[in-house]
Amino acid sequence: MRPRISKILVTGGAGFIGSTFVREGIRCGCGITVVDKVTYAGDLARLREVQGQYTLYKTDICQRQKLEDIIRREKPRFIVHFAAETHVDRSIQDVAAFIRTNVMGTQNLIDLSLKFGIEKFFHVSTDEVYGESREGRFLEDSILRPGNPYAATKASAEWLIKAAVRTFGFPAVIVRPANNYGPWQYPEKFVPVIILKALNNQNIPVYGKGKQIREWLYVSDCAAGIFTLLHKGKIGETYNIGSYFEQSNLETARMILRYLDKSENLIQFVEDRPGHDFRYSVDCAKIRQLGWRPQVSFEEGISGTISWARDNFSWLKGKVKYLQNHWKKVYRKSG
Repeated sequence: MRPRISKILVTGGAGFIGSTFVREGIRCGCGITVVDKVTYAGDLARLREVQGQYTLYKTDICQRQKLEDIIRREKPRFIVHFAAETHVDRSIQDVAAFIRTNVMGTQNLIDLSLKFGIEKFFHVSTDEVYGESREGRFLEDSILRPGNPYAATKASAEWLIKAAVRTFGFPAVIVRPANNYGPWQYPEKFVPVIILKALNNQNIPVYGKGKQIREWLYVSDCAAGIFTLLHKGKIGETYNIGSYFEQSNLETARMILRYLDKSENLIQFVEDRPGHDFRYSVDCAKIRQLGWRPQVSFEEGISGTISWARDNFSWLKGKVKYLQNHWKKVYRKSG
């Protein structure tokens, strides 16, 4: 049982990873305030099981005055910052929204954290800030070479935080997780897209030839890693969170189809995404020294995610309006 921490403000707490963190925090007795704009990717259904046990503000982190009012009223000790535009495909189509939320919104939080004396600020970034790697694993001090607009905005946010740490003594910790998957993930991401389309007996789009390699981390393990850093993370430091399990996108698609007893003929290769990074992989020795280890294997995680998807199929199906239009364009481009 983790020690109880009161007064945590969680941005993006209705999102995929953020809601997992909120549910776990409340189970541990933490006092949590959620700030979430509740965009297309945010959904309060993710927090239904802890309804009434947290304080919610439907607020955009780019609305500085509203954010300031919340922090003044709630007086949080810690801020855990998940709120972000996250999908690479969307960033290629509309980078301005990513700059606004991921960069300007983060700067608002930096400014207000300094103004109100926040004890510790946790910025949840991504392994994509490193860019691609053909071999080896990225260490926390590896050079950042973001290869798409989403990753570039997340790297920009990191540099603003690092500058504030050096200039103002900002009490920040940066977290770089590997690819998360699990229940409640919005079905524009790779794993839920495969599950949803396979359950519908629809073609499953795989970019290029599916040779891109990703490191997969179950969402509850990611949340547990952030809680470890909440207690033990050193101010001014950056920590990778990963599983050391990696495989090609094609093999991941095939694996899910096997679990669902579906034919691999559902896989349809589509034109590759512009600037598609080949491989991500992070070294997690630093956080492991603090006692954290992933608890869920990829096989267990995929099996559990599929079971959840079957039980919550109506939720997944209700999210597909944008995706239908998006994938129609992708299929057309691929001929």
